[in-house]
Amino acid sequence: MAYYIKPIPTLTGDVAQRFNERAAEAEANRGSIDFTEQVEIARSILAKAHLDEW
Repeated sequence: MAYYIKPIPTLTGDVAQRFNERAAEAEANRGSIDFTEQVEIARSILAKAHLDEW
């Protein structure tokens, strides 16, 4: 038996424009998060477990 699949909703008007603007802003700022502290914590954990050679 076949089931009806709802079509995917499409953004239109101001909502679509706002979405595109925010997407462009996010793309321009990608990679701007600094993970230095998290990397140091991970290295510390690996060193304590003697897995720092991996």
